Amino acid sequence: MAETKDLTFWEHLDVLRGGIIRCLIAVAVCAVGAFLLKDQLFALVLGPQQPDFLTYRLLRRLSPDYTFTPIVIINTGLAQQFIIHMRVALAVGALCVSPYILYEAVRFVSPALYPNEREASLPAVIAGYLMFLLGMAVAYLLIFPFTFRFLGTYQVADAVENLISLDSYISTLLVLCLLMGVLFELPVLCWLLARLGLLTAAPMTKYRKHAFVVIMVLAAVITPTGDIFTLSLVTLPVYVLYEAGICVVKRVEKKKIA
Repeated sequence: MAETKDLTFWEHLDVLRGGIIRCLIAVAVCAVGAFLLKDQLFALVLGPQQPDFLTYRLLRRLSPDYTFTPIVIINTGLAQQFIIHMRVALAVGALCVSPYILYEAVRFVSPALYPNEREASLPAVIAGYLMFLLGMAVAYLLIFPFTFRFLGTYQVADAVENLISLDSYISTLLVLCLLMGVLFELPVLCWLLARLGLLTAAPMTKYRKHAFVVIMVLAAVITPTGDIFTLSLVTLPVYVLYEAGICVVKRVEKKKIA
């Protein structure tokens, strides 16, 4: 990697192109594998629809009176199921290859960093990736199941029956998982900005209430369903992450003083 410091601009582009091509090939291979494992893939994706889903089993243990209401998912397009199958397989393929994509990104950027920056970047990349996975897990296990159960069983009148389209189900699930994965990067971003001296804990603590309002507005904009129930489910964990970010920044400041 040290040799890439002496490359020309166009040679850098060739290195970048090679990395992108390798990542695309890896994503394609994993996507094909996920596509072929259709039963296992959609057992995972359609898990929140099933009564034996982990979240619902925990709810039944905590509250014996909890009743599971079946929600029907339908398909409304001739080729829709095949297209959704490819979309989900591609998303899973990208997720499986994401560690390699991060490796290629770090490998390309690393020669341009100073040694101390390179040392700081590795923990940030690892922490950021783990937080992204944690955010997706929270969305899949908590936010989406509760959103799906609430909106899927909500009726304005008994005469109006809910039939949820497969496209709506998959789109909401993928968007929520992606958004929560990105939002869970907040503590890592705070740590990085604090390391660079661009963020301190004092203003973050002072403007807590303002931050809560901003987080709520942001959640209202980015949530795919736009309802108050999902808005609340997204706002609460993100605000907890904001508080965690304050703790992280304070810890960085203490280390600098020491």
